[in-house]
Amino acid sequence: MKLKALLGTATALTVLALPAVAQDYSLKLHHFLSERSPAHQQMLVPWAERVEELTEGRVDIEVYPSMTLGGRPPELVQQARDGVVDLIWTLNGYTPGLFPRTEVFELPTVFVNDPTAANLAMREMFDEYLAEEYKGLQVMFLQAHAGNALHMVDADLRSPADLEGLKLRTPSRTGAWVIEALGASPVAMPVPELPQALSKKVVEGALIPWEIIPALQLQEQTDYQIEGPDMSRFGTSIFQVSMNKDVWESLPADIQDAFLQASNEEWLTEVGGIWRGADDFGINMATEAGNTHVVLSDDEYAAFEGPMNGVVDRWIEEANGAGLDGNSLVEAARAAIASHAE
Repeated sequence: MKLKALLGTATALTVLALPAVAQDYSLKLHHFLSERSPAHQQMLVPWAERVEELTEGRVDIEVYPSMTLGGRPPELVQQARDGVVDLIWTLNGYTPGLFPRTEVFELPTVFVNDPTAANLAMREMFDEYLAEEYKGLQVMFLQAHAGNALHMVDADLRSPADLEGLKLRTPSRTGAWVIEALGASPVAMPVPELPQALSKKVVEGALIPWEIIPALQLQEQTDYQIEGPDMSRFGTSIFQVSMNKDVWESLPADIQDAFLQASNEEWLTEVGGIWRGADDFGINMATEAGNTHVVLSDDEYAAFEGPMNGVVDRWIEEANGAGLDGNSLVEAARAAIASHAE
């Protein structure tokens, strides 16, 4: 055999003997809050790093805050479904009607300001009750924040009557129902637009958790932060971290397993703690700036509970009309939350 042929054969055998090089996967995660927000710094970036570690660097996730890849917050779900981005973190309430089953966890008196219990309850109920409405997406995890409280510019509220005629920012459809039930007028807007809306008197307050105070500097735009006894809130908002379904199905099984491990029950428990801590930090920032933290008495809060129970009844009636079993969803959500309560 000629030397050239021998060398060619040896080279081919050497190539065949080499181990296969692991393929790398570069993914983009898009969301609507700033890089200073707790969601970005304490949850999304650590989660991405968790995936990267579990895949030994085979996956690289670049997190893009503040809609830097284009579009507006209500477009994030469609961006993921269309494959414009690989991953999103978004507020379900920005796309009313798309996630009606998951909406049950937003309801006042269903959500009880235990974000960890809500996170684990949604995971428990996902396959049987919720999965159908996430077509085109592979949900990594669903999560709640610590619950919606009232942030007011100059109104020290003690009863629903004090809200009569005021305009309040709502995070979601169910949040709008709460505001209406309490006698005020809801104004829908993505949360990054809230500071300007407050400064221009487009709204006189907002339904939103404490954790967003530092990111938006709301202590400069509001005077009062109001919640019920024992940190009771007026419902909550539900968020999702989801991947484009085609991207998910293109990943090998071991990479998929890493994503699932990164999003497991241990992580959801940690996320609940992150949001609880961020909420505490936010209210402390407001009070240190001179704002008044109003904690309603049991009797004062009772006046809010009647209208909020009416919101649950309204949701059940609408869910039933849409062909869902609203009563069963409410009962299942309450039971699941209770089973995971602290």
